[in-house]
Amino acid sequence: MTNHVDRFFAAVTVLAGDGPVKQRLIRAYTDNLADIDEDDLPVALKERFAEARRRMHSVAPLNGEGPIRASVRKMSTKEASECAVALVQLYGEFARLTALPGRHGSDEGVPAPFLVKSLPL
Repeated sequence: MTNHVDRFFAAVTVLAGDGPVKQRLIRAYTDNLADIDEDDLPVALKERFAEARRRMHSVAPLNGEGPIRASVRKMSTKEASECAVALVQLYGEFARLTALPGRHGSDEGVPAPFLVKSLPL
């Protein structure tokens, strides 16, 4: 499950980068989230991730472009931004769930690895 948190983090990093929101959304989803099975996610996130997946696969592809690119191409800039925000919110919720001691594989009292700062040598 930690791998999935890392993949959401990577997607959010792409979404926060340079370029048009539609290009960032396509790259963030395709490179990091497209092959995640919602059944591997915490129960609290399954339906919201399934909805994001439906939005990213809502249009039949033309000329070999693929369903994700076709779906984002048909979105308005506002709709693409809303999808990007939904993915960021999913990451935030996922990070909170995995950071809670004793929940979703975390050891009691041990913070998730992405919350630990590196110590100076």
